[in-house]
Amino acid sequence: MADEIDKIWIKFIKKHWQMFATWIVLAILAFITAIYVFLWFIGEAQATSLVPTLLGGWAMGHFITFMIHLIFWELLFVGIPVLVAIVLIYTQWWSKLPEKERKEYKKKKLFGKSSKARDGGGAFSFFIFIVFCIKIWLDGNWGVPIATWEVDYVVSSCLWALIVIAVIVGIPLLIGASWWIHHEMNK
Repeated sequence: MADEIDKIWIKFIKKHWQMFATWIVLAILAFITAIYVFLWFIGEAQATSLVPTLLGGWAMGHFITFMIHLIFWELLFVGIPVLVAIVLIYTQWWSKLPEKERKEYKKKKLFGKSSKARDGGGAFSFFIFIVFCIKIWLDGNWGVPIATWEVDYVVSSCLWALIVIAVIVGIPLLIGASWWIHHEMNK
């Protein structure tokens, strides 16, 4: 079954490599835009006194208000444009594929079944926390009270931890995926 799925993916990528590359570029752009919107909102939330600058001044009301506003801005600048792009690409590309080809992709489950796994993110969250703690220690803030940390410091430390994890995990994955695609294309 897995071999059949691999073959249909190889066929799909060979035939529609430009659209596949477009989806990857759009996903990367959406991710980068989401990070920029997040960083922009952090600064604006502090500048407009939506939240206190120091974490020690935060209350649950600040957190809930902050999250609601953040979700609104992320949806406005990232979510809605991504949804529009998906609809446009679907109507302009997927729906115009020959019916026979679409049926083949659906029959062979090109996109597979959704996973039934639950609660699988605990180890990844713990890994992010460990890298975050290493960053705090490297900065010399291990013994500094959290109430004196600024929001910008915590956010940049979290992003630093995510970037380090992305580099540690992403580079080998990128090399492996590139090798696999190159190997499969040459078959």
